[in-house]
Amino acid sequence: MITSSQFLSVFLECLLVSSFTIGVILLLKRLLMKHLTAQSHYNLWFLVLLALPLPLIPLQLMPFAESLSFWNSNSSLQSQTAPSAEVPLRQNNWMEDITVSVERYDLTLLNNALFFIWISGVAILTVFTLLAMLKISKIKKHTNSLRNNGLLSLFEDCKHKLKITGCIIVGESSLVKTPMTFGLLKTYVVLPRHFDEWLSEKDIEYIFLHELSHYKNKDFAVNYFMVILQVLYWFNPLVWLAFRRMRLDREIACDAKVLNSLDEKAYMEYGNSIIHFAHKASRAVTVDLANHLNGSKKQIKTRIEKIACFKPESKLLRWKSAAVLLFAGIFIAGQAPFISVMAHENSSYKFKDDNIIYENLGNYFAGFDGSFVLYDKEADQYLIHNRNKSTLRVSPNSTYKIYSALLGLESGTITVENSSAKWNGLKYPIDSWNADQDLTSAIRNSVTWYFQSLDQQVQPGKIQTFLDRIRYGNRDLTGGIDEYWLESSLKISPVEQVQLLKKFYANQFGFKEKNIQTVKDSIKLERKEGALLSGKTGTGTVNGKNINGWFIGYVESGQDTYFFATNIQNEDDSNGSKAAEITLSILKQKGIY
Repeated sequence: MITSSQFLSVFLECLLVSSFTIGVILLLKRLLMKHLTAQSHYNLWFLVLLALPLPLIPLQLMPFAESLSFWNSNSSLQSQTAPSAEVPLRQNNWMEDITVSVERYDLTLLNNALFFIWISGVAILTVFTLLAMLKISKIKKHTNSLRNNGLLSLFEDCKHKLKITGCIIVGESSLVKTPMTFGLLKTYVVLPRHFDEWLSEKDIEYIFLHELSHYKNKDFAVNYFMVILQVLYWFNPLVWLAFRRMRLDREIACDAKVLNSLDEKAYMEYGNSIIHFAHKASRAVTVDLANHLNGSKKQIKTRIEKIACFKPESKLLRWKSAAVLLFAGIFIAGQAPFISVMAHENSSYKFKDDNIIYENLGNYFAGFDGSFVLYDKEADQYLIHNRNKSTLRVSPNSTYKIYSALLGLESGTITVENSSAKWNGLKYPIDSWNADQDLTSAIRNSVTWYFQSLDQQVQPGKIQTFLDRIRYGNRDLTGGIDEYWLESSLKISPVEQVQLLKKFYANQFGFKEKNIQTVKDSIKLERKEGALLSGKTGTGTVNGKNINGWFIGYVESGQDTYFFATNIQNEDDSNGSKAAEITLSILKQKGIY
């Protein structure tokens, strides 16, 4: 579900997709005006109807989006080394998480205001739609079935001519001033009261053929879909323009279908019937849920011009139209995977596993919105608290430093023997940061500048290649080289954290074993009753408020290993220390640590 906090990005995406698609269709129609049949001009608009819902479809419902994330299968040969010497464990204060605040523009007010404006527009148009439905319902009640046997026979002849066998109610009503056709389950063709007194039998026949063409094309269902999309996209004037043009092209297509069923000498009569009717009937207020014979003077003029120059469509024209529709469809459909990848910032991870136990551990999360994920290696089973939050991607913050360290080692920026970095001289509010660092001290004190320096020394593109190789969350580096993992573009879910830790622990990526072991040593925390706890905390602090807390890691206990990830969120009190406290409480209750 789209929340108001996500609305700005979704709004902009909808605006971009709708405007781009409509622009492409308008351009195609202009460039290929003489190379398309009337029906193809109308059918092109169906590509708009297909494209507009795409940004609103959740990523989970678009499985092909996952295939867009390219897998880098190149791997280094494993280097077998002797077991490393025992690394001293942390002191008892390892749970004290260290972080600094990042400054971000607060778009909450803009998001909320924009969401309120949009939902207000939707509500207003929904009311108008409901009124239109009531108007149609009222017309139904005041419609009298035709009793003129001659006209009923003519109506059946027109149905037979168009090969229509369905049941259609034809009648007249004092509430309409133009012929209209409507109804999904039960179709009505309604004409103005006493229409037979001022229309000739030929005029009436042409009107019947036109309205029945709408029925054959299932235009009523299309009307409802168009209205729904117009309500949702009310903010984009191009959508209003597109649907107005689509309705005109539909009338022209129906005119062409009727003309194709007539002799050439009847073309002028058909055009005169429309002119005659438009002259006799004052323009009625139209209902978008119904199809109307008449329209604005400009629309009537356009239709008459098309009728005046109508020629039977050749096979070549139909083939060219089919080719254009095919290629246009492929082009528009090609947006879908890219839209799905962009949608909602890749906000959720699609997770499927047969061995999952969902357990409510909410009593440990008092005051926090969060999730806990545990994987038992021996049992090959997951335990998850809060199913939805377990797959929700959020910023990794300092938990990413595990993989930043591994990238630094794999790229040669640092080595196992020499991982030192000179302090840059900038004064930080955390005393331990204001000194030279090596990998061990940088992990222990969570020294952000150390890992930013590693990223800056890695060749351009290597970070992206690395993230693609290990499939790290959404793999989005657009937040900038210094901050992409600090409450910015890079995001990962608790389930993905656990899955990634499993692969890191077993070195399934084929990195150098000594590099894996070096990072493992750097995140060892404490030992208790024969069980070794390793992990990394992380805190997201934005504009001075702690909004995001992480603790990820694993417990090596006897013959089993348990991997875990805890994430907590609230407005100003979420941090890695609290996430660690919650984790330890759960692990203790489970008898794991």
